[in-house]
Amino acid sequence: MHFLIVGLGNIGDEYADTRHNIGFIVADALALSLRTTFSAGRLASVAKGNLKGRSILAIKPTTFMNLSGKAVRYWMNKEKVAPENLLVIVDDLALPLGTLRLRKKGSDGGHNGLISLIETLGTMDFPRLRVGIGNDFAKGYQVDYVLGRWTKEEEKVLIPRINAAVEMIQCFVLQGVDRAMNLYN
Repeated sequence: MHFLIVGLGNIGDEYADTRHNIGFIVADALALSLRTTFSAGRLASVAKGNLKGRSILAIKPTTFMNLSGKAVRYWMNKEKVAPENLLVIVDDLALPLGTLRLRKKGSDGGHNGLISLIETLGTMDFPRLRVGIGNDFAKGYQVDYVLGRWTKEEEKVLIPRINAAVEMIQCFVLQGVDRAMNLYN
């Protein structure tokens, strides 16, 4: 069985360790757990690994957030991954910091990466793991907040949640989305 795990984020040093890049951060932690590393690939950084006989391809699109669908479609087609074996990791302002929500499908929630995926894939029916980044910003400062770096206090909350996100992904691969949702949501 082939699985495609997609961490959404933006490339470049100016975006590293920002709230919007939590998908990249979780993907890096997943690669570490699989004892693999990312290397340059077409439209994405790519890491390949195995988990108890299941093939996992983790990608971090290099297309920027609002064009993520292009990279995901390419790798889904190349690796022949079924939509139900796709899992997208995305930041979510609507969830408190560190909250993890696994869903089988859903709307874009105003997230540019999910908008791109839904438009490119032509469906909302793919699993996604939403990672809460909180919404502690003044009116009109959403972009600054989302593209801002984590505070030391936020990191203390977030680090154990990254490990929990990796466990959720592993459960998704090994036992399916329904079981992972029941155990972790």
